Amino acid sequence: MAEEVASEVSDSVSQRLQSAEAKQLINLKVTKPVTVKFEDVVHKMTSKKGKGLLYNKEAGSEETLILKGISGVIFPGELLVILGPSGCGKTTLLTALGGRLNNGTTRGSITYNGKPLSKLVKQNLGFVAQHDVFYPHLSVSETLVFSALFRLPNSLSKEEKISKAQAVMDELDLTHCKNTTMGGPLLRGVSGGEWKRVSIGQQLLTNPSLLLVDEPTSGLDSTTARRIVVTLCDLARNGRTVIMTIHQPSSKLFYMFQKILLLSDGRSLYFGKGENAMSYFSSIGYAPSVAMNPTDFLLDLAYGIYSENSEEDTNATKQVLSSAFESNLAYHVKMELQISRVPFHDNSEDEIFGQCCTTWWQQFTVLLRRDYKERKHEQFSVRKICHVLAISFFAGFLWWQSEADQMQDRAGLLFYYTQFCGFFPMVQSIFTLPRESEMIIKERSFYMYRLSSYFIASNLVDLPLQLALPALFVTITYWMGGLKANASSFFQTLVVALLYALVSQGIGLSIGAVLVNNQKMAATVGAVVMTFFVLVNGFFVQNTPAFVSWIKYISHSYYSYKLLLGSQFKDNNTYHCGPNATCLVGNYPTIKHVGVDKQGLCAAILVAMLVGYRLIAYFALRIGTKHN
Repeated sequence: MAEEVASEVSDSVSQRLQSAEAKQLINLKVTKPVTVKFEDVVHKMTSKKGKGLLYNKEAGSEETLILKGISGVIFPGELLVILGPSGCGKTTLLTALGGRLNNGTTRGSITYNGKPLSKLVKQNLGFVAQHDVFYPHLSVSETLVFSALFRLPNSLSKEEKISKAQAVMDELDLTHCKNTTMGGPLLRGVSGGEWKRVSIGQQLLTNPSLLLVDEPTSGLDSTTARRIVVTLCDLARNGRTVIMTIHQPSSKLFYMFQKILLLSDGRSLYFGKGENAMSYFSSIGYAPSVAMNPTDFLLDLAYGIYSENSEEDTNATKQVLSSAFESNLAYHVKMELQISRVPFHDNSEDEIFGQCCTTWWQQFTVLLRRDYKERKHEQFSVRKICHVLAISFFAGFLWWQSEADQMQDRAGLLFYYTQFCGFFPMVQSIFTLPRESEMIIKERSFYMYRLSSYFIASNLVDLPLQLALPALFVTITYWMGGLKANASSFFQTLVVALLYALVSQGIGLSIGAVLVNNQKMAATVGAVVMTFFVLVNGFFVQNTPAFVSWIKYISHSYYSYKLLLGSQFKDNNTYHCGPNATCLVGNYPTIKHVGVDKQGLCAAILVAMLVGYRLIAYFALRIGTKHN
């Protein structure tokens, strides 16, 4: 299925790449222009005094003001650049304007054409994070095509959606790298500038009225940075409202800025046209003594550094500049805030927006293709297959053709099935949801798909790995180990082992979902839980103390081991327990303690666990990745 998408991207659509029709898709004027106003925005963070063992309950908590009454307005067709040193509140303000600020307390007014943030505004908003996340094994074209299939409405055909993705690549100069993988920490992929442009391109697919971009030039060379800023300026000229943060742009970039908001310690030092910034500061007595980059000069002022000021004078400089803003510019900002524009929407439209553009089945099928394309590199890696083969043959030689009377060896091999078929799937799945949580939060914030469609598709794509490797292990060791040589016993053993693997996977998913923001803790909890469950399944200890014996009843390892023993032994079977001595299998200590009865009940309990743990994982993930 992934090959079908790849062929559509590389072949059938390439013919449209240079067409004027495709290029017009990206240059369309926005039909719902947005005026963003923010007035007296204050954001406060609350943190505990001390950490860990040093936390003092009596000391309580302390509050930190990040934004201290910021005001401004941006009209359609304008590009606002938020400047300031690290920690001044640039990203916090941008995140607040995008309706994504979930930590702390925010006061003040933020409106979009005079109304609070609504579902329709969210639908017409693009947000480009500084550190965006992508699937590393997907190519640039696949990344944009899959986004288009999710985010564009069903009024467009599949071919039109793919065509629009190609138009975005053409406009952002990404066609030369369309078949290059995005890459990641362990996989080489596109360059930093291409990464940024792909991130912007994902948002342009929906032709957003409002585009927020956080630090788009960080870590890029001057030429690449200029290309990205030029792109953002062009987007603004087409009627979009564009807001971006930037840390230290070059002088060439500075003269491209239409509107500037200069922040220092959460306060405004300047808000107005970029071309007037230097003359304003000169008028209040702050002019550079030598020729220099205007941005460097403004950042020095934001730090409180002017001329030969000592460190003690920085706070005083900041205070003077802040007071000058209140005296000279605050009134003009308030007057600009009074300008009104046409309302963005009527209330009747609000009901149809803020929802996914595609049906559940469409989301499921696209997710299935995308997850397969991304995970096949990990699932079917030669390293993993060689790993399983090595363990399988070693275990097979270790238990080589054990005799029917060697009860301990055969019971030990069945116990080892609960080790291998349990830990391997759990360890693999415990990191799945934490690793993809950022992607889920990002994509769900744009209403790309329902969580249920993602969860089911993800589970189905993982099935080949979770079933194929345990099946390979059991098949090799079963016949090499000399277990019952009949098809009925073999398939019963195999089915139980695979069911056990799937339940273990569910446990891993649920632990990973509950601890979605703490992978190390999830791994520790998973190892402890599996160890507890395996220790109480009856192989190691027969005389379990009463205060811990109850654990076996919630242990999937106990029920699986009971079923595995039942696939090989019956109570009335006999074995040679000594010279010229025959004993009943049911009296063998391990079997007597665990038992081989109630096989149907054990299977039903495992099936219930199979479903139950996945439900826990789903609802925990829903809470852990909740978006506004």
